[in-house]
Amino acid sequence: MSPLDALWHLLNFLAPAWAVAALVAALAKLLWRQELKGQAWRRLALWGGIGGSLGLIAALALFGRDGKMAGYGLMIGAVALPQWWLAFRPGR
Repeated sequence: MSPLDALWHLLNFLAPAWAVAALVAALAKLLWRQELKGQAWRRLALWGGIGGSLGLIAALALFGRDGKMAGYGLMIGAVALPQWWLAFRPGR
């Protein structure tokens, strides 16, 4: 595998996490306008994307392969958790 192929593999592996993070951040900003007034969309999407990427990596380590539904479920939870924490954490 060439370095360019490896880069494409990595980018395609992480793409679902970042796409879901961007969608969740946009929908959260739309649905909870007052609560998220002080949070930038980019910050929500960034932390969601990082969490989702870590969720996908954990699923790959746990299950030994990519593309399992349980892995995508873990990714969804890992995307939502940092966005929830930024928006609704206790003592905010």
